[in-house]
Amino acid sequence: MISFALTEEQTQVRDTLLSFATSELATRARSADEARLSPSELLDTAWSLGFTALSIPEDCGGGGAPRSLVTSALMLEALGYGCAGLASAAFASMLFVNPLIDLGSEEQRLRYLPEFCGEKRRAASLALHEGAPAFDPARMATRAMRDGKGWVLTGTKRLVPMGEHASRLLVLARASDAPGLAGIRAFIVDSDATGVTIARDSGTLGLTAAGFARVELAQVRVPADDVLGDGEGADIRPLLASLRIGGAALAVGLARAVIDFAIPYAKERVAFGEPIARKQSIAFMLADMHIECEAMRWMVWKAAAEADAGRDAAKASVLAQDYVNRHAVRIADDGLQIFGGHGYIRDLPPEMWLRNMRVLTSHDAIAAA
Repeated sequence: MISFALTEEQTQVRDTLLSFATSELATRARSADEARLSPSELLDTAWSLGFTALSIPEDCGGGGAPRSLVTSALMLEALGYGCAGLASAAFASMLFVNPLIDLGSEEQRLRYLPEFCGEKRRAASLALHEGAPAFDPARMATRAMRDGKGWVLTGTKRLVPMGEHASRLLVLARASDAPGLAGIRAFIVDSDATGVTIARDSGTLGLTAAGFARVELAQVRVPADDVLGDGEGADIRPLLASLRIGGAALAVGLARAVIDFAIPYAKERVAFGEPIARKQSIAFMLADMHIECEAMRWMVWKAAAEADAGRDAAKASVLAQDYVNRHAVRIADDGLQIFGGHGYIRDLPPEMWLRNMRVLTSHDAIAAA
């Protein structure tokens, strides 16, 4: 029997973050989009909620809550409802923390995770994307070469969320000639290490508040014990599954915001003597948007549940990501079309949501479930 009945704790987490998203993120989304940055006081408020440290083990100073990708998906969906760009900035550190919890060695967890359990905000991020068109992690150009007992990293990473503010980065690089993802490993890199250059990335169409950065790695030396995981390093496929689920969950939240904003307008906007919601074309469009949003949510939850059960979630996460990427953009576009010409005016959020959704469904490392 399949059941996605939420626990009392999951319901509490979702409701808390949904309240935060509607009161804090949604109200600042437009100003942050125009300014192309996230207000520091908002980031501090998000940090004070304590969700970054929620699943960090107690012996590392964290909350010790059971690690659950379903719970993380609920959190990200709630945050995406407010603003996906601000959400990705406020919780960028989870791109570093969650992989460390899931795949890091005991020594790595004890060394790094306590940094993220204090009252003062600590920024970190994950560097995955590169500049090549149609980027594929299996064809990564960034290289990690053995050098004595350590490694030397060389390459360029793009679109790193909150990269300029990160004290540490989790950098994915090709460490061997093994085919596909088998040769990719993750490396813990200090942002101020010799050879690391971080600068604001060129402007993006959407998610402008995410603080995307460009990271240059010029012969960066990394100790052997900073390869994520034990021994030769952890298999990064569970990490990629977590990223797919996280990004898809944010998109589901954004899609819900589009629908909830479009329905009241369609009921109030009168054309040819009646509300446009009574027009069959609009009514069917709204119905399809709702159906697809529900389907997207269930696919994301299923992929997250596969991971929580200890099974390989690669296939389920790819299917969820592909479905969400195709249908979430359609929902955002249909939402804009319902508003007609008003949808393109920056006084209203539909045009911003469509831009954000375009980037969100193209970026594979915007959030970690």
